[in-house]
Amino acid sequence: MRHPPLVIFTDLDGTLLDHDSYSHAPADATLAALRAAGIPVVLASSKTAAEIAGLRRDLGLEEVPAICENGAGLVPPGPAAEVAADDYARIRAALDGLPPALRRPFTGFGDLDTAGVARLTGLAPAQAALARQRQFSEPGTWAGSVAEKRAFLDALGAAGIAAREGGRFLTLSLGAVKSARMAEVLARYGTPPCIALGDAPNDIEMLRAADRGVIVANPHRAPLPEQPGEAEGRILRTEKPGPGGWSLAVERLVSEYGIAL
Repeated sequence: MRHPPLVIFTDLDGTLLDHDSYSHAPADATLAALRAAGIPVVLASSKTAAEIAGLRRDLGLEEVPAICENGAGLVPPGPAAEVAADDYARIRAALDGLPPALRRPFTGFGDLDTAGVARLTGLAPAQAALARQRQFSEPGTWAGSVAEKRAFLDALGAAGIAAREGGRFLTLSLGAVKSARMAEVLARYGTPPCIALGDAPNDIEMLRAADRGVIVANPHRAPLPEQPGEAEGRILRTEKPGPGGWSLAVERLVSEYGIAL
């Protein structure tokens, strides 16, 4: 395998994909230029392996590994995108073991049929069906109070279940984070420098672990707090949201590494 000069790790929803339309069109020209320059773009998302398989194909990234379900799984290169795990059954069992008053305010994807996930996410039914093929984590919405949420999370924590706030959902997992897979991916490519882009709290560890990080503006949520290294310019923020901001930031940072796109 030829060692690339740089690797890019990117979140999807609200970062490379538009928050509302899920379009990546404003970043397509930059993605094509990165492919031509031999720079791998590693998708690092809360999405399932089944969802990522189709997105990788659409983005021309099938030959690049991807990080699924917030770092709990690594999807190997190629069209199959099969990852084996039983984490999801453990998470659902922990949910079902909670007292009804604690369980009731949380609505996970496993509590909904495909049509319900489509309504909740804005995904087309076919994509919603893929989003329900979970192996490592359970995204959902919270309808209770802050105090109830704290009790809910404490009870799950006692069962070994962690929770993270993403761009849209409260996601339950066994504690995986995206940054945990970064070194594994980088080792495949000879450990070159890397850039990471994201917009939500579940991207923070990834942004901090990268040589350069980019917080992509997302007007649909509160901005992330200032990060270590941000004052020195190691972590940047975009003004434009979604794939438009993504593209501008990537082109700027790639050029700073002396790579022409």
